Amino acid sequence: METQFENVTALAKANVYFDGKVASHTLLFPDGSKKTLGLIYPGEYHFGTEAAEEMAIVDGSCEVVLDGQENAAVHSAGDAFEVPANSGFTIRVAEGVCQYVCSFLS
Repeated sequence: METQFENVTALAKANVYFDGKVASHTLLFPDGSKKTLGLIYPGEYHFGTEAAEEMAIVDGSCEVVLDGQENAAVHSAGDAFEVPANSGFTIRVAEGVCQYVCSFLS
């Protein structure tokens, strides 16, 4: 799992959700792809997706329920999960801060 990125453009303005409890910064790559690097503070949040995504957890832990599923999967540092396009997921962080890298899949 990559945790350092070179030759990218970083957007200074953060994407802020849920009153600041989830925040991310966008990285743009020379090939046109993009990733976001983010923090999720304790709570439960639902996100919708347009493009398919891979969420890699780089620190902390979370529980995730993909739309259409009932059971939660626990993910911690080193784990990743994929979310289909035009779908969504609910993510819950019980304590601490969960840090992630979101890759947008084509």
